[in-house]
Amino acid sequence: QVQLAESGGGLVPPGGSLRLSCVASGIILRINSMDMDWYRQAPGPGKGRELVARITSDLRTNYADSVKGRFTISRDNAKNTVYLQMNSLKPEDTAVYYCNFRNGLGNYWGQGTQVTVSS
Repeated sequence: QVQLAESGGGLVPPGGSLRLSCVASGIILRINSMDMDWYRQAPGPGKGRELVARITSDLRTNYADSVKGRFTISRDNAKNTVYLQMNSLKPEDTAVYYCNFRNGLGNYWGQGTQVTVSS
């Protein structure tokens, strides 16, 4: 069974930075073939889970328009880890951030890490 564990969340003032990490453990088949995503879910009714950033198995990246130029996704297959560097944080970035790893063999989610941007 594969488990994902996020870390690096916390409270940061507007304009600050955080680096999130997501480490996979367990029996992981073909980590190199996995696409890895970061999603977030903001507080409040009707707030769905939003795709923030994606890095594919061949290292192509995509970002939500709201985070382009501020967030950077990267991966280290040798460490079974995906990262999200978040700079110039805004209050509207406040959310629970989730990582997702998937390929044809499985689709895995972490439990989430809280990011709060507030003065």
